[in-house]
Amino acid sequence: MSSNPLKLRDVVKGFWIEIKQSEIRNPKSKIAAGFTLFELVITLSVLAILVMGTIPLAQNAVKRQKEMRLRESLRMMRSAIDEFKRDTIGACPQGAITTTNPTQQGGGPSQADPRSRVVIDDCKIFDTENLDRYPPTLDILVEGVRVKSRGLNVQQKGVFDDKNASEINEVKEINKVYLREIPIDPMTGKKDTWQLRSSYQTADSTSWDDVNVFDVRSGSDEEALNGEKYSDW
Repeated sequence: MSSNPLKLRDVVKGFWIEIKQSEIRNPKSKIAAGFTLFELVITLSVLAILVMGTIPLAQNAVKRQKEMRLRESLRMMRSAIDEFKRDTIGACPQGAITTTNPTQQGGGPSQADPRSRVVIDDCKIFDTENLDRYPPTLDILVEGVRVKSRGLNVQQKGVFDDKNASEINEVKEINKVYLREIPIDPMTGKKDTWQLRSSYQTADSTSWDDVNVFDVRSGSDEEALNGEKYSDW
């Protein structure tokens, strides 16, 4: 039993001697087990370059998403403006209205658009300056306006179903809403920064004349990814 501890000490001693001899033969063996300072610097430099390269890509991806939302918001509001305009044909006074300034040559009555099933029945929202009958404000597209049936639509599916001609004339007030809400300008993050232009203003007008809403644009002067200004979209 006494010989076992001696043999164990001999084995341990021989093991450490072997380690020392290995270090003498290969003095870099201890460093090879880990990273040198130079290797760490190179690794961190490569990581920094990769991170700096991905930041612009991420920023462009976010900007591209905002641009897609801006285009969709502009399309939605312009469609609502055009639909409102279609519903004014034949309204206030009854008969026909002009789509151009009646003082200009060529102005005359216009036929109702077949896509329009109702006609606006609230003459108070139009003033004498708004000859083209575009929405007087952007908010009115959300608030809605009083409308009535355009002709006899009793055979078509809709709010005037199952009514004869006399009932259509006596139908209760119907309010038509053209927009659920005014969207936020994705480029400014606000609802009240949209730039408005009336039908009597040029495309480069910088302020709204309060006559009507013919077009709407972003209130941002920043440049898009394609080099254009958002306010020119």
